[in-house]
Amino acid sequence: MKLGFFVPCYIDAIAPQAAISSFRLLRRLGLNPEFIESAACCGLPMKDMGYTHTACKVENSVASRMAGYDHIVMPSGICADQFKNHFDDLEQTPEVMQIREAAVDLVTFLHDIIKVDSLPWASFPHRVALHNGCHSLRYLNEARPSELMIPEFSKTADLLNLVEGIEVGYATRRDECCGFGGTFTIWDQSCSGQQGLDKVNDYARNGFRYVTSQDMSCLLHQSCVARKFGLDIKFYYIAEILNGDAK
Repeated sequence: MKLGFFVPCYIDAIAPQAAISSFRLLRRLGLNPEFIESAACCGLPMKDMGYTHTACKVENSVASRMAGYDHIVMPSGICADQFKNHFDDLEQTPEVMQIREAAVDLVTFLHDIIKVDSLPWASFPHRVALHNGCHSLRYLNEARPSELMIPEFSKTADLLNLVEGIEVGYATRRDECCGFGGTFTIWDQSCSGQQGLDKVNDYARNGFRYVTSQDMSCLLHQSCVARKFGLDIKFYYIAEILNGDAK
């Protein structure tokens, strides 16, 4: 298996520990991921704002560095969704189609592709709120959205439950958007901020001191809101817990 590892731009700039824990976890599982050098933004912010032409330039640039891998693992559901489901405006060359097929979020890769069933090094004896990000929930099918009348499942919870001592729980409104949206957070700050405050207050009311997610973007937004309002809650990307790095 030729395995690529793509670090999203916002993780590289703001939350590198999420990428470090993810990379080390893959190595610990006996894999040999190749760090994709000089990769940059996947084009999502530009596409969200309607700048399709600019987004395509960015998408072409990053895609040119990603060919030839069986799987391209990325520690970000929102970016994996962009590659798989929203590269539609590019010319669908065989290379682009192969990259779209190869792109995969870390959780899906661990759960569905290599089928991890043991993490003997991982221990986190705490009660943890699991936030499934909107893109991971509704585009990547990593858990059951509450609006669908289908059997309950959660790939993220399955992985977390392999960790010794952990107790996985949820906010009362478990899959309501936390308000993060990249450009949305900027152009509608009041709405985005209130959604974030509702979410972290939900955690606090339910006694959670730790929160995890497969989307570091959501965790960055929520952690900023929690810090602003003085809530004692710690936020960890899922790989930090799975690799035993969260303390």
